[in-house]
Amino acid sequence: MPTHATTKKDIAASIVPPIQIGGTPWDVMAVEALDGYRLHVRFADGLEGEVDMSERVRSPRAGVFTALADPDVFAQAYVELGAVTWPGELDLAPDAMYDEIKENGIWKLS
Repeated sequence: MPTHATTKKDIAASIVPPIQIGGTPWDVMAVEALDGYRLHVRFADGLEGEVDMSERVRSPRAGVFTALADPDVFAQAYVELGAVTWPGELDLAPDAMYDEIKENGIWKLS
């Protein structure tokens, strides 16, 4: 799986009044898709860590995350409105991610 960072247009700036990304510590500011269905994330307060989705995307209980089992789709992760997002309106809760990474350095979704 290729490793790269993806940048998309900041749609928050087009909302009136504009949404201020980075207003809470758990706003995700950057995401990088890594091999093995992992992500490296950086939050507004500078906290960084890893999200391991390898078990979740392969699980029979993957639900909406089944689409992310395709490495090319998983690699399309980007930040939108402070959350890690994928095409198809898939996203991760940034506050839960932040809490787990702050405590353990990694958020492992099973």
